[in-house]
Amino acid sequence: MKTLFVLAVCGALCSAQVAEKANERYKTAEGRAELAQALDEPGRDERQKPRELVEALRLQPGMSVADLGTGPGYLLPFLSAAVGPDGKVIGEDIQTDFLDKAKAKIRTAKLANVSLLLGTETDPKLPAGSVDVVLALDVYHHFDYPEKMLANIGAALKAGGRFVIVDYYKRRGAMDSGDRALEHIRLDEDAVIHEVEANGYRLVSQHEHIPHSQYMAIFQKK
Repeated sequence: MKTLFVLAVCGALCSAQVAEKANERYKTAEGRAELAQALDEPGRDERQKPRELVEALRLQPGMSVADLGTGPGYLLPFLSAAVGPDGKVIGEDIQTDFLDKAKAKIRTAKLANVSLLLGTETDPKLPAGSVDVVLALDVYHHFDYPEKMLANIGAALKAGGRFVIVDYYKRRGAMDSGDRALEHIRLDEDAVIHEVEANGYRLVSQHEHIPHSQYMAIFQKK
């Protein structure tokens, strides 16, 4: 009965845009410019723990990894270093102005193993069977069409590849000291796991990334 309920909810959500509240500020160039500055500000390292995050991904030299919703490319230097010169990093986003900022970061930091890709709301446009890891950092709650995205992510993974979600809890205080997460985040951790598993994945591991704020859930295709 619980599985049927989850599938029914997922089916209803997948037919329409579901992340309207979370995506409000992304609808204008001005809003995206403000967000890009916030996403790439120096203090984010202390809050996001990017080195610990990348270490938990267990990336190896020579691997290929996709950073979905890369925005201004905050995580690209960390991923680039983790996979090394023989590896490949793809920064994907659906906004060209974000990709322009990511391109400037790649050029400034001389990230020779990083390329960029313009996706859509339903498809990151990653080549089939091309990546070892697909990472959605602070991005899953922005998916308007989760069923379609999950299907296309799965198609892009190599055999044994992993889909990793790092996102906020839907709980008071998770994003700030108030109720923002309750309004901004679509599903809490358990509901996200149910939704992903209902769309052809199995949970490999999960742990808390930032105490009382963020979790990491790692999946493989069934």
